[in-house]
Amino acid sequence: DLRGAVLSDRSQSQKKNPSTLARMEQLKGVDWTVIILTCQYKDSVEVFQRELEIRQKREQIPAGTLLLAVEDPEVHVGSGGATLNALLVAAEHLSARAGFTVVTSDVLHSAWILILHMGRDFPFDDCGRAFTCLPVENPQAPVEAVVCNLDCLLDIMSHRLGPGSPPGVWVCSTDMLLSVPLDPGISWDGFRGARGIALPGSTAYARSHGVYLTDSEGFVLDIYYQGTEAEIQRCARPDGRVPLVSGVVFFSVETAECLLATHVSPPLDACTYMGLDSGAQPGQLSLFFDILLCMARNVQREDFLVGRPPEMGQGDADIAGYLHGARAELWRQLRGQPLTVAYVPDGSYSYMTNSASEFLHSLTSPGAPEAQVIHSQVEKRPLLGAGSTVVSCLLEGPVRLGPGSVLQHCHLRGPIHVGTGCFVSGLDVAQSQALHGVELRDLILRGHHVQLHGAPSRAFTLVGRLDSWERQGTGTYLNMSWSKFFQKTGIRDWDLWDPDVPPAERCLLSARLFPVLHPSRALGPWDLLWMLDPQEDRGRALQAWRACWRLSWEQLQPCLDRGTTLATRRDLFFRQALHKARHVLEARQDLSLRPLTWAAVHEGCPGLLLATLDQVAAGAEDPGVAARALACVADVLGCMAEGRGGLRSGPAANPEWVWPFSLLERGDLARGVEALTRERARWLSRPALLVRAARHYEGAGQLLIRRAVMSAQRFVSSMPVELPAPGQWVVAECPARVDFSGGWSDTPPLAYELGGAVLGLAVRVDGRRPIGARARRIPEPELRLAVGPRQDQTAVKIVCCSLDDMRGYCQPQAPGALLKAAFVCAGVVSVSSELSLREQLLRAFGGGFELHTWSELPHGSGLGTSSILAGAALAAVQRAAGRAVGAEALIHAVLHLEQVLTTGGGWQDQVGGLMPGIKVGRSQAQLPLKVEVEEVTVPEGFVQKLNDHLLLVYTGKTRLARNLLQDVLRSWYARLPAVVQNARRLVQQTEECAEAFRQGSLPLLGQCLTSYWEQKKLMAPGCEPLAVRRMMDVLAPHVHGQSLAGAGGGGFLCLLTKEPRQKEALEAVLAKTEGLGNYSIHLVEVDTQGLSLQLLGTETSN
Repeated sequence: DLRGAVLSDRSQSQKKNPSTLARMEQLKGVDWTVIILTCQYKDSVEVFQRELEIRQKREQIPAGTLLLAVEDPEVHVGSGGATLNALLVAAEHLSARAGFTVVTSDVLHSAWILILHMGRDFPFDDCGRAFTCLPVENPQAPVEAVVCNLDCLLDIMSHRLGPGSPPGVWVCSTDMLLSVPLDPGISWDGFRGARGIALPGSTAYARSHGVYLTDSEGFVLDIYYQGTEAEIQRCARPDGRVPLVSGVVFFSVETAECLLATHVSPPLDACTYMGLDSGAQPGQLSLFFDILLCMARNVQREDFLVGRPPEMGQGDADIAGYLHGARAELWRQLRGQPLTVAYVPDGSYSYMTNSASEFLHSLTSPGAPEAQVIHSQVEKRPLLGAGSTVVSCLLEGPVRLGPGSVLQHCHLRGPIHVGTGCFVSGLDVAQSQALHGVELRDLILRGHHVQLHGAPSRAFTLVGRLDSWERQGTGTYLNMSWSKFFQKTGIRDWDLWDPDVPPAERCLLSARLFPVLHPSRALGPWDLLWMLDPQEDRGRALQAWRACWRLSWEQLQPCLDRGTTLATRRDLFFRQALHKARHVLEARQDLSLRPLTWAAVHEGCPGLLLATLDQVAAGAEDPGVAARALACVADVLGCMAEGRGGLRSGPAANPEWVWPFSLLERGDLARGVEALTRERARWLSRPALLVRAARHYEGAGQLLIRRAVMSAQRFVSSMPVELPAPGQWVVAECPARVDFSGGWSDTPPLAYELGGAVLGLAVRVDGRRPIGARARRIPEPELRLAVGPRQDQTAVKIVCCSLDDMRGYCQPQAPGALLKAAFVCAGVVSVSSELSLREQLLRAFGGGFELHTWSELPHGSGLGTSSILAGAALAAVQRAAGRAVGAEALIHAVLHLEQVLTTGGGWQDQVGGLMPGIKVGRSQAQLPLKVEVEEVTVPEGFVQKLNDHLLLVYTGKTRLARNLLQDVLRSWYARLPAVVQNARRLVQQTEECAEAFRQGSLPLLGQCLTSYWEQKKLMAPGCEPLAVRRMMDVLAPHVHGQSLAGAGGGGFLCLLTKEPRQKEALEAVLAKTEGLGNYSIHLVEVDTQGLSLQLLGTETSN
């Protein structure tokens, strides 16, 4: 069942836990030295080499692994011959890499080699069983792609079977579906020889497959293929199941050396390209029934030498002679090597047979309530029958799919009806017309890319679900006997087979049924579908069919163009993926597009994705949708730089981008996006430019976020009050804030896309309200600005006499920027006015203003300083200008100010510091952005108890939250699953934290605080400096919980201690710890006043 052949689920529960080291090995995977993919067609080597390289770019294969696609020396060299040839090629490449001039087996001693065999042709996929797509999605994959059987097997070998094995050679067929538990329980202690991986199967299944007979210690006694009932029962385990030969084998270095040594010994040299190049006649060899069988303990030499592997069949005396010599050499080299079996009881194995019914069963979910839709875009999903499967398709209009049927790699436009029991693959929209009005039932309809004498072409095949691909037995076509088929269609046996073909060899494989060239027009499915109802056109279709050049299935195989097939599948995958990207953005879905971004970049088609993102951004009615689309463009550009262009975060104010930015500022989204696109085209030539362009796209996204947040302005209102006397100070003082839960959810765009909820405390630090501002009117028509660490100390003084002096109000690093922005946002000054600053001040106020701000807290404290300071400054300026602003309005006014200032902050800081006590702030997932505050009622006396147990530790580390903010917004816009889940949990835990406060439970609050810190670290990786981690580890035994305040990265550490009044005790604890730097511990208490505003007496202006 393909549903069992899924990629590694790292969270899967295990019955047997391996050691931590083994677990780390599994998660990391095997660091393969060489991976070889063998294939039987020479013209497919480059195609499959590229497929391996694509998977290496997707990080499915380690970056340093040598990748080799190797052609089998002959088409029918056998699994053993292909293994020997691949081992020789690997040793040759490793020898050359190590500087040797001849092949030496010494290179195997430190190598982990994986040989994957493509095997024989497969009637249901032109690229073989390895590249058969499965109905599997891996949401954890870093790169979005359809999942092939090869991908599943790579994952199983790298993360399940391979970890822990010593150097050596793994061999894995790709003609089966495997399911292996995360810990297969294989021990490699003291291992030597070869080891087969066995998976459980029923005795009925074993009758047509291979099984191992082992002793109690796991040594192989014999290997049976299609054994007798008695032989199979001899292999049965206590639970009645038997160990099936799974197609996976491991050779130790010693055994691999013995096998490699045979490549110079006739007749085994004929299995390698070296032997053929030296003139040897090609030979055939089985991996299991030649190479491994000679190591089985119960096998006798005489029986082995005269035996014949099942895959070879009967032949003439020359073949018998070759085989006798080959087996004699294998016996000489390998007989002394032990062969054991590792039985994986919780795994499963299923050989991919040529039965269409079995194939369909493995791809579908019989009994499932709905269809499986994998990497596909379907307009009319209700038309897909229960238990059907759609993989990598684009279905437009009414496409009806019956239960148990499968569509793969199709772009179809309805009305189309595919009934039950069908497999349809490789059709494009051009062939949709042929399916209109036709109901398919129990049919396999496929489109193929072929090369006919070097010219590319299309061909189509149609067979019945019940038709047999075997040469023996009574043949059928389209689920009916040949005689009935001839009678129904008018086709005769001489149309299909030459007269000299014996009746026993006249079968589906050799019948020239399939048109590949028409004398005057392109071919389509209609060139075969007429056979379903041949009476309809009075013989014209039969005449057209006879006029075509036709091939049998066997003749078609060498003509298949596997490179074009895979390229076309990839093109269709991206076409449906672009539809998905558009839908995800426009429907505001929380799905990540980053895996698709990486896929587009790695596989050379980022241009199509960029164009789609441009269209979404330009046509968006919601600024949030447009902002996310622009952020996705930035992601594409960053991925295109492939880590070589510098840090993603950086400035975004290059003059070349001013024009598109100005259009976005004006709200002209369509022209703004078009201007961005034109400018982007000039920045694609090298990684450094790509990264700088990405920064500017993120800057453009910030402009749109700003427009969205500006919607909060509608909740800013003020009332006229008496104008203070000139010289009279208006003083605003505020507490700091400590966040206990929910931080980051208040940050735009999360605040209005997800909805935010933050629980915060207004706090005094060491008994002081550390943040404030004071403003007064002065007679001079100018603005005097002062910034200092305390109310009575000034560090920076600025005088603005003109509008030019106001420049920099939107540049947070410019001196006095916040104070200038306060005057702009309070409406005291208009920077776009035609009036001068002097004229504006004189007309409205008869003079100017003086504004001082202060914060006693260090920069980057994490206690909300800048936002609370902005609130204090706005309150003071508004009151000095004769207007009173309520607390709710002030919260929204600060949001507006911070967008003007371009710091892009959330709302939790001003809620925490402007509003008193313990409260929860909330915003809904909608625009306009509105913040509502609810006071949290706590038990009587609990505030004092909290004060006794709360402490702040200044860590001595500071970090600008802005860089952290850029990283968080990038992750949110990418909708990384872990970030989306964590953001939802932040909001959910806020309500749990509020309940803990209502209960007055310090232990519960401690748990909230500690888990909150873990959530912050998930949200902003890198926010925990090593010195802080060391400090937290030292303090952990003494606290209920702890978290860095704010965004983290430094600043203050908030502690909820187990015992009351622990300042001195914890100072003593930290004093004994080395390497903590310049820290200090501070008392903290809940402030029950919030913002206070008072008018003082007048002073003479200096």
